[in-house]
Amino acid sequence: MNRPLIEQQAIREDVFRWLDQRRDAGAYEYSRDELTSYTYQGERIPLLDRGRGIRNPKDFDSTLTIMTSSKQTVYSDGISPEGLVRYSYQSRADGDNVKLLRAYENADPLVYFLGVREGYFVGFYPAYIVHDDPSKREIHLALDESLRFFDDPLNLKETERRYAERLVKTRLHQPVFRARVLRAYATACAICSLRHAELLDAAHILPDSSLGGVAEVTNGLALCKIHHASYDRNLLGISPDFEVRIDQALLEEVDGPMLRHGLQDMHGRPLTLPARKAEWPSRERLAEKFEQFAA
Repeated sequence: MNRPLIEQQAIREDVFRWLDQRRDAGAYEYSRDELTSYTYQGERIPLLDRGRGIRNPKDFDSTLTIMTSSKQTVYSDGISPEGLVRYSYQSRADGDNVKLLRAYENADPLVYFLGVREGYFVGFYPAYIVHDDPSKREIHLALDESLRFFDDPLNLKETERRYAERLVKTRLHQPVFRARVLRAYATACAICSLRHAELLDAAHILPDSSLGGVAEVTNGLALCKIHHASYDRNLLGISPDFEVRIDQALLEEVDGPMLRHGLQDMHGRPLTLPARKAEWPSRERLAEKFEQFAA
């Protein structure tokens, strides 16, 4: 027997709150163990299925979560530039597909988990199924609630497309970028070594609006909020040789302990780099950004 629909909705909303709490506390990715340990009023309700990319609790009318692994799969799942996830039906014709389509028919909100590395995921919610293609045996999932209100999500008008692509940069690229950058820097500020994730940002060396501003680890730095703001405003620079520099006027300024210890004492300090050289910041991008600071 299925749970009452009002209880199913309450659980969905509680999952969103549960994920919000972890994000607000600084979580930038969720482990499989954590996601399978979620409880509602003392009852364990795993948010991932061990053997499948779809989670359909047996007493739910429709799908609760969808997951795409960081590994390649036999399915044709992919994410469009407009933020739509293509998700294939399960190969066998059973309750999984029935509940997936019921989520579409009922416009039920769900969570989409995207693998960023083996066993770790970022979450997007509430997500909605906005299109079903029985001939291709696939659905399309919108990663932002506003996308579901477009007349034809698969064939957007030019203004809609521009809006959707901007949205994807913040709703999709930024969480994945943050997870990969903070992981590369072992959850510590590359300048001062602060280790409180809730006070850390994944800073772009070149902004994502620029030609070289790609959402890749080599265009990123894990920085605490004061160093991120200072870097963006060219009060702080990082040379192509990975050395921290502070603006001369700021070095000469007399203020309080935050200025002295937080910024002035960082002048000449070497940047703490990721353990993997392949994840070190790009010298070319650092040089381009450093030119702006030096000017």
